Order: sequence, then structure tokens, then C-alpha cells
Amino acid sequence: MNVPQDLKFTQDHEWIRVEKDFAFVGVTDYAQSNLGDIVFLEIETVGETLAKSEAFGNIEAVKAVEELYMPVSGEVLEVNAALETSPEVVNKDPYGEGWMVKIKVTDPSELDGLLDAAAYTKLIS
Repeated sequence: MNVPQDLKFTQDHEWIRVEKDFAFVGVTDYAQSNLGDIVFLEIETVGETLAKSEAFGNIEAVKAVEELYMPVSGEVLEVNAALETSPEVVNKDPYGEGWMVKIKVTDPSELDGLLDAAAYTKLIS
């Protein structure tokens, strides 16, 4: 399983990458692997400010439909539009082109409560 060192992770298998004033969120390689072929994403929370652990959308795969959860509190600024027509990108590149939402983090201290790569690797082992 690919677990990049520069990301933070949730126990629900979302990742977050902070870049200055905003952050990108997606699902981990482990999550996409367990879900199987991803066929649809429903994310209709652009412009909303959501609390940590609140659902920001749904991911539908051949095997299941799962909710997507915010790793930290923040405002959803943008949804990855490419996933509307090509949701399978999440399977191919979950940490790159398969990002799901861009957010403005409203409480940076919540990042400290997330798992680092070593702790996440231990969780999924």
C-alpha cells in the first residue's frame, strides 16, 4: 500500500495535504483498493463550512457506497471536476489527480490529531 510521508490521515481512510492557505482531501490507496472500481462521486458541499468528521459527500464503487468525511473543519472551496466524468482516476492516482475537494482549513490545530504516515501504516497493517 502506498502511504505518502507528506500527508496526514484519518482512521476513516481520508488523507489531507496542506498547501499554505488551503488543503486537498481524498481517500487513501487502502480505501480505494478495498472499495474496488469507483463508478461515481457525489459531492455537493461547495461553499459549505463543515465540522471535522462531518460528511462532505459519497463515493460509490462496484462493491459499496460510502460516506466521505472531513479530516478537519473547513470550508469546501472546490470539487475536483475531472472526477465527474472520470471517477476511476481515484483508483489510479488517489493521492494526485484523484483528490476530491479543496478546502480552507478553519482550525489548523485539528491537524495535530490526525495520523502521520507511520501511524496510518500501522492502522492498516
